[in-house]
Amino acid sequence: MPKNPATADTSQNWTFLSNHAHVLVCVAKNPDVRLSEVAELVGVRERTVHRIVHELIDAGYISVTKVGRNNVYSVDLDKPLRHPLEAEHNIHAIVTPLLKKAKRS
Repeated sequence: MPKNPATADTSQNWTFLSNHAHVLVCVAKNPDVRLSEVAELVGVRERTVHRIVHELIDAGYISVTKVGRNNVYSVDLDKPLRHPLEAEHNIHAIVTPLLKKAKRS
């Protein structure tokens, strides 16, 4: 299985965001990204990314449009987060800050 680039060289194997969040951020950053690229970026198998994408589509968080032979993804930023602790916030609250480039000091 591919190693998660963010955790490959550490003794801790956890991150603050789930694989679902990582996939969501990847497709929000690059709507026409290939799922094989997402798998490599997230550090999971491509099959896992396909499952996550289908779960996100089924839940209404992303939609997919076929353009020629490629898929183009769209994230519904107004969709609320699923867990009751965060339900008053929407996807925009999570994704938008992660899409901004870090300011250099």
